[in-house]
Amino acid sequence: MKSKEKYLPILLFACVALGVIIGGMINFPKRTLSKQNARKVKIEKLIDFINDEYVDNVNSDSIVDITVNSILANLDPHSVYLPPSEQSSEAEIMKGDFVGIGVNFYMYKDTVTVVKPLSNGPAEKAGILSGDRILYAGKSKLFGRKLPTDSLFTKLKGEEGSKVNLVIYRKSSNKKLNITVEREVVPIKSVDTYLMLNTTTGYIKINRFAENTYDEFRLGLEQLKKRGMKTLLIDLRDNGGGYLERAVSIADEFLKDKELVVFTKNRKGIVDKTYATEGGIFETGRLYILIDENSASASEILAGAIQDNDRGTIVGRRSFGKGLVQREMDFDDGSAVRLTISRYYTPSGRSIQKPYTKGEGEIYSHDFETRFESGELYKKDKIKIADSLKFKTKKGRIVYGGGGIVPDIFVSLEVRKGEESLAYILNSGVVGHFVFEQLDKNRATYKGLKFPEFLTKMQNDNSYIAKFDTYLQDAGVEMKLDNNKALVKKYITAELARQLFGESQYFSVILKDDAMIKAILK
Repeated sequence: MKSKEKYLPILLFACVALGVIIGGMINFPKRTLSKQNARKVKIEKLIDFINDEYVDNVNSDSIVDITVNSILANLDPHSVYLPPSEQSSEAEIMKGDFVGIGVNFYMYKDTVTVVKPLSNGPAEKAGILSGDRILYAGKSKLFGRKLPTDSLFTKLKGEEGSKVNLVIYRKSSNKKLNITVEREVVPIKSVDTYLMLNTTTGYIKINRFAENTYDEFRLGLEQLKKRGMKTLLIDLRDNGGGYLERAVSIADEFLKDKELVVFTKNRKGIVDKTYATEGGIFETGRLYILIDENSASASEILAGAIQDNDRGTIVGRRSFGKGLVQREMDFDDGSAVRLTISRYYTPSGRSIQKPYTKGEGEIYSHDFETRFESGELYKKDKIKIADSLKFKTKKGRIVYGGGGIVPDIFVSLEVRKGEESLAYILNSGVVGHFVFEQLDKNRATYKGLKFPEFLTKMQNDNSYIAKFDTYLQDAGVEMKLDNNKALVKKYITAELARQLFGESQYFSVILKDDAMIKAILK
């Protein structure tokens, strides 16, 4: 494997959002200890000295940010500082909605391009179509400027009920259009889909644990029960976590009254235990939890609670291994710090936090590279288990602590060993951009097609594999697709289905012949 290809998983993994976000504020009591105050004054004076006396002009805000980041880097990998711009976008994602025009877009070449307007969203209602280029939002020019994404969001967001006039270039008719869109509250779903895999098996995909996750999940669970579900699969693959409370609420639907869900312990040794309550609506049906190496934090809380209480079966690969709990605390300038305040433990007493060395966050975050090299993504017996960290489930089964949840049923990566980069390319935005550009060349090819007709067309069309290969090479990515043509075609077909028809059609394609689901349905 060439060096560029070898390190591609590192870059893609770095894009995966990880970490528990615990809401709320913490009130620190006033302290008068002279040594501590002297240290604080020293930092403040140093910044004043630089502002007043340093030979060149220096942005003191950037110095403060560097100082804060340096301090947190020497604590643990999950205590982090969020500048105002990041804090604002993170808050929206975890809140589960924002006020805007409701489009999926990206910068195609130098222009804001609509991949797909959200179904029944303000942009779709106003007549905006997939493939439209947004040239102006009000008086702001959005093309030819290489604007950062957060700046683009600012131009398109606003107060609920406010209007923005968009100048659109529609490639299909080669016309410029003026379209006024009234901004509305746009949901950001944390439950991607819920559906029946067969007459008795339901499936729910959760992408993160946000404020609205439990409500979305409960709705899906109720609907699947009405359709005759007896077995449920919860897909937590690539779910980096979120609010601890939402994972607990979901676990409560499956566990009996007073069964332990999770407990936390802070530096003072204070233990806080959380138990299930009565009235869960799926306490007896068969349950499976799907995890992988990107399932972290709240995902591991849910998986650990189900495993330790012998309530269900965990399927997949060893999870990330994040057992540190953060609390978010705000600064007056809109920035925030997420500070680790305790560790969480599964009901059997396992801390699933993987080892880390203070100040070596880079090594910690690249643990997946070790997993590639060790072979544990292909064979369960390659997973390093600490015999000294044995714990017992409610029924006496042996489980292990020391770094992630080890599944009961192991399922390897679908690509061959040595080709792991492809697996993460297929799950990144690369396929989405490729598919959009292919559609953009000749969108009329699919006009009027029904979904079954689309599937038949794709079944007989293998040209996209060669086109994708060329697309990767043009991007400087050297990768052989020969050994994984069927998998590549599935992901391209699924993404085409998403952009042409919607999320439900995407999942109907992507879940077909899914290795973990096949292992369960056997």
